[in-house]
Amino acid sequence: MTAASTIKTWYLVHKWTSLVCTIFLLIICLTGLPLVFHHEIEHWLDDAKPLSDVPASTPPANLDKLVTQARSMYPGEVVDYLFFDPDEPQVYVGMAKKPGDGQVSGHAVRMDGRTGDVLLDGPLYTQDRFSFMGIMLSLHVDLFASLPGELFLGFMGLLFCIAIVSGVVLYGPFMKKLEFGTVRAGRSTRLKWLDLHNLLGIVTLVWAFVVGFTGVINELSTPLFRLWQSTELVRILEPYKGQGVPAELSSAQAAADTARKALPGNEVSFIAFPGNAFGSPHHYIAWMRGATPLISKMNTPVLIDGRNGELTTVAKMPWYLTALELSRPLHFGDYGGLPLKIIWAVLDLITIVVLVSGLYLWLARRRATEARIAELVRKHQAAATPQRNPA
Repeated sequence: MTAASTIKTWYLVHKWTSLVCTIFLLIICLTGLPLVFHHEIEHWLDDAKPLSDVPASTPPANLDKLVTQARSMYPGEVVDYLFFDPDEPQVYVGMAKKPGDGQVSGHAVRMDGRTGDVLLDGPLYTQDRFSFMGIMLSLHVDLFASLPGELFLGFMGLLFCIAIVSGVVLYGPFMKKLEFGTVRAGRSTRLKWLDLHNLLGIVTLVWAFVVGFTGVINELSTPLFRLWQSTELVRILEPYKGQGVPAELSSAQAAADTARKALPGNEVSFIAFPGNAFGSPHHYIAWMRGATPLISKMNTPVLIDGRNGELTTVAKMPWYLTALELSRPLHFGDYGGLPLKIIWAVLDLITIVVLVSGLYLWLARRRATEARIAELVRKHQAAATPQRNPA
């Protein structure tokens, strides 16, 4: 294959992978902007009661107290989970109509993690799909299509990564006669936007590939987690096969304490109660995260017997779930505070310009080609028309 044919092949790969994914990547980029600042936006839109004005040294409330209070508010329901806000001293007590029904009937009672005061009773933004942030998240993750939508957007992300790679291959041959960063502003509009498209694309290359690739991994979170449930978790729960949710559960506070003893230096981020759809019918599953910034996004599940509160096991995370957890902060840029979020947002905006300019260049090239064809047809018709003899 000659160099010219190789470049043409890469050009076609870049052209069609870009065209197929552009509209969906625009949706992802536009919805990704508010999601980068989700914590700040949630705080701004939050209509919950403020946290209690108590000394910073106030110890956390007993979790059993929070569970009892939530149950008293909804006596006909069961506790599905406890979620511990990593940024604020508050705890979400997830409730459901029956065990395993959290995705359908679930809602959350938000409480002050120190006093037990109820701050808000209602769905999280991740559960309320028709709140502003819920709409942004659903469009970004699955286009309101659940697992098929996740897999579809994951495929679009894969095409985006291929478009980036093919764009890098093409950048050298197409720009070898120009200095880096050249934008021929004095030439045609299409040529100016071509130079700008190439410049912005190569400048944001690494970021775009990292965010695109980690986005693909994130879209596989549901099947990857189900794989862990159907393999490793099934093996752990084999001795408890056939046993249902215990009629009387052991202490949630004791379960949290047991998990902390099993993994010293870690903090509880989430406790799935026995019967949770993503957990075990017989166990509390305490998800423990590292206490330092480097490992704060890494979670390890600890299984505690829901009947007697004894430690069952500290589950080893498979490599694919570890990769998934590492990909999340890289994708959203939420591990370096507000400055990193601002950088992520600026790069997101630049990527939007790259996508829109690529679409414009394709449309402009197509119009120019159609105009050339029309001109050739006109000339051919004029040449074929017999000339009248003036005599």
